[in-house]
Amino acid sequence: MVDYKVLVVDDEEEIIEAIEIYLKNEGIRVFRAKDGIDALMILKEEEIHLIVMDIMMPKMDGIKATIKIRENRNIPIIMLSAKSEDIDKILGLNVGADDYITKPFNVLELVARVKSQLRRYINLGNYKESSSKIFVKGLVLDKKTKMVTVDGEEVD
Repeated sequence: MVDYKVLVVDDEEEIIEAIEIYLKNEGIRVFRAKDGIDALMILKEEEIHLIVMDIMMPKMDGIKATIKIRENRNIPIIMLSAKSEDIDKILGLNVGADDYITKPFNVLELVARVKSQLRRYINLGNYKESSSKIFVKGLVLDKKTKMVTVDGEEVD
């Protein structure tokens, strides 16, 4: 059983608090960040399963943070933004978001989308929980032994 960890990134504390209340009621652990820089720091320290990312934030916005995250991670990202124009949604999805919700939003709908993305990522995707191994499409990296295997065969 996976203990789901969701990172909520928004510069509005009230929004984070509201999302956190509902996600905690679903048994999901919530991490908080106020901008993209904070989000990247948390991702270095924690195994996060999904990100809810605001677009307009100080220091580093959600678009830049998503681009940076996509350099080496494939976790689901749900964009949350006051920008509701089609071009804004298209930009968010093109830089790597998996879903896009406009503010104001229904928190219950957001929770349903979070659960859907988590289900897809954890149960149907390439994620496998392990303390020392990373699994990606038949490729296994053992962090302890520094060994790489492909479909059970060791790689030199």
